[in-house]
Amino acid sequence: MEWSKALGIPAAALAAVASYDMLQRKHSLLRNFPVVGHGRHLLEAVGPELRQYIITRNDEERPFTRDQRRWVYASSKQENNTFGFGTDNDVEYTDGYTIIKHRTFSQVPASGAPHSGEALEVPSAKILGGPRGRAKAFRPRSFVNISGMSFGSLSSAAVTALNMGAASAGCMHNTGEGGLSRYHRHGADLIFQIGTAYFGCRDEEGRFDLGRLVALTESAPVKAIEIKLSQGAKPGLGGLLPATKVTPEIAEIRGVAMGHDVVSPSRHTAFHDVDSMLDFVERVASETGLPVGIKAAVGDPTFWHSLVESMRSGERGVDFVTIDGGEGGTGAAPLVFTDAVSLPFRSGFARVYRQFAEAGLADDVTFIGSGKLGMPDNAVAAFALGCDMLNVAREPMFALGCIQAQKCHTDTCPTGVASHNRWLERGLDIPSKADRVDGYLRALRRDVLKVAEACGVAHPSLIGADDVEVADGNRHSVTLAELYGYRTDWGLPSPAGREAITRIMTAGEPEASGGAGSPGAATKPPGT
Repeated sequence: MEWSKALGIPAAALAAVASYDMLQRKHSLLRNFPVVGHGRHLLEAVGPELRQYIITRNDEERPFTRDQRRWVYASSKQENNTFGFGTDNDVEYTDGYTIIKHRTFSQVPASGAPHSGEALEVPSAKILGGPRGRAKAFRPRSFVNISGMSFGSLSSAAVTALNMGAASAGCMHNTGEGGLSRYHRHGADLIFQIGTAYFGCRDEEGRFDLGRLVALTESAPVKAIEIKLSQGAKPGLGGLLPATKVTPEIAEIRGVAMGHDVVSPSRHTAFHDVDSMLDFVERVASETGLPVGIKAAVGDPTFWHSLVESMRSGERGVDFVTIDGGEGGTGAAPLVFTDAVSLPFRSGFARVYRQFAEAGLADDVTFIGSGKLGMPDNAVAAFALGCDMLNVAREPMFALGCIQAQKCHTDTCPTGVASHNRWLERGLDIPSKADRVDGYLRALRRDVLKVAEACGVAHPSLIGADDVEVADGNRHSVTLAELYGYRTDWGLPSPAGREAITRIMTAGEPEASGGAGSPGAATKPPGT
């Protein structure tokens, strides 16, 4: 009798579910296949995890493969991040495979130490704001820095750990457009990002407020200001923070109401064209003394042509340009924008760089690359095309524990990286994750520096567009210079800049200028 009761309870429950499924009108699958149809939804919900751990091969998953994630995880934990038996990539037959060309001999002293370079704060080859004489111009201590990821898109624990890890590695931390929170104040130098909604520097009506911006930059270690025009994963759309992720604290920082999606305008209201934008840039730079640049994805080339033409006179100009590729990440965006709007990084960056180079302005601007550049091979290609620095986002998220569950927009991130659910966020231990962010950043710098050494140069910025080829399987290959129409010495710093960064990296001589961003440990030669 007891067994019949025990079996009767679940049987009654299944009957109730079956009855509900057959009577409901929302899901045709459940009407036709009651009870068992729920299995399809379960498999769909855990599909990304099943593919990661069971189905996919090492080099096929997107946006980051198993091999790429494994390299980041191992690097962040300071474990063995080498791979055995040779590449499992389809080198022989893949169209567009990137090949870096090493040199047999070089004047750069070689190092045999396996972890040489990890302690170096390898600086930028250019002084940020120097060409335009900004009052607080400086040479960034690290060529790789944390890209813009807002508090709101990420949890408070994630932002704190990123900031602490960046501080330990000597990197800068971009605030993202969501404003400057208390979680950004744990030691790292900051780049304050101004988005179209002006969070953190807006008045009660949502308009840009220069006074508030000045006060904010003076209250925190802000070293530069980035005006976000567009983002690779959602260009022309503006930021989006779903209502489920808007906490009272986020609402207060951003100056928005609870219970509603926070949607930034698609364009700025403080300026309306290139001419007024440059006036805005100069006004902000004058009042703050900081280098001011722009971040944008690449679409219609008209904007870039107008910008270059307006900067020819030298009277006005941006100090840096951050190019974001269409393959870049986002917390939330419509699928069509992530998949089909804006150019991928390499083609987009090359088009922009070429316009500045043809006008003789490439040496006056620091070029920053963004969009899946946190893997060493992609980073090297970016430097070969003319990047001076790199911003990384999703890769340090892996260091925080991200498993590529792709639930950033739902507030149900299982590792607490992109969730404000108290239970999920508590799983992210800040001190240990900060150490892992530090470990990843140092490993990336080390590997890129070692590739530069293999190419016979002292610094990644000295890798040229002729040093990297793109192969069409075994049939044909072309250099990046040929592929994108680069002339001799395009993609490299000026001769004086090359000499200066080589001296910094090899001779151990302190530089004559650079202010607050002096390279510190980077004045030691690699391998010390």
